[in-house]
Amino acid sequence: MREGTFSSVLHEPRTAVVIGRWLGAALLVCFGTGLVSHLLQQPPHWLAGALPSRPADGYRITQGLHVISGTAAIPLLGAKLWTVYPQLFAWPPARSVLHLLERLGIAVLVASMLLELFTGLLNTLQWYPWPFPFRQTHFWLGWLATGGLLLHVAAKAPLIAAHWRRVRPGLAQRRAFLTAVTASVGAVTLTTAGQTVPWLRRTDLFAPRRPDLGPQGLPVNRTAVQAGTAVTPAGWRLRLDGPRPALLSLADLQRLPQFTVELPISCVEGWSASAHWSGVRVRDLLDLAGAPADAGVRVTSLEADGPYRVTEMPSGYAGDPLTLLALRVNGEVLAPDHGYPARIIAPNRPGVLQTKWVDRMEVL
Repeated sequence: MREGTFSSVLHEPRTAVVIGRWLGAALLVCFGTGLVSHLLQQPPHWLAGALPSRPADGYRITQGLHVISGTAAIPLLGAKLWTVYPQLFAWPPARSVLHLLERLGIAVLVASMLLELFTGLLNTLQWYPWPFPFRQTHFWLGWLATGGLLLHVAAKAPLIAAHWRRVRPGLAQRRAFLTAVTASVGAVTLTTAGQTVPWLRRTDLFAPRRPDLGPQGLPVNRTAVQAGTAVTPAGWRLRLDGPRPALLSLADLQRLPQFTVELPISCVEGWSASAHWSGVRVRDLLDLAGAPADAGVRVTSLEADGPYRVTEMPSGYAGDPLTLLALRVNGEVLAPDHGYPARIIAPNRPGVLQTKWVDRMEVL
């Protein structure tokens, strides 16, 4: 290695510790909110009945924080790697068995963080140029990266403690560098967070989605054409399966008591948008089918396939008065892309579970 290759005074522990604090905070927020998203989408059996339907915009907040913190972590990780990269190329690569294990741990940590943030960013674009399933891979990479981070902090605890507040030579350059990093993180956040945060919508320049663009003023992830539901079957009826089975036409549903609620659609890609939904309370439909008070419901879509064609709604959601089989949005009949003739809308629920083009509801 050429002498003077890594000559900047910023390749030192104090700068690495300061950047590491910010990066660690962003990654832990990202990991925690990611766990919330995973549990809401695929809860273990013992937890499914305890999932809360309130606050109504809870998933909007947690998933928004997940994508915002993950996006902010990208420039922070770049700054952190730039600060410490002389150590990554130190020679000899291992001075002892313990040193070798530490270097291998760092390699796993860096690789898992890069892959986690890279795949997460592409998920916000709904672009999946890899052969493995995104959600499961992203979930386990999160555990791997977070575990590696905690082990790295434990291994470097004495060095971190020594430089947590200690000021080293090169203060002016460090301040300039940290200011530039702060500005980069702020710019990335301000120009992308508007897809979730309403009061930042005007600065939403680079986010993949504008929450106010799309059919009936709402974005769409999966269109009716993609789902094969652009044409509703002639004589469509909602099939209610329970102690008292029923077949309900659209006119039958419209004759039932109608309610209007304001709820957001919040998607795993990070965008969310509020709308006024009108339709029949799911609890009223379950009562019509003779379901007990603590019943959940299995919802089946008209679409022929897809990972969320069939979803299950625990009793806490099914019994919430805000949970509707929606027939209208913002005063208009649902567009095909938004689930005509009927769709589910429920509080504190991921968008992928707000089933569109509902065909069947089965009492559990």
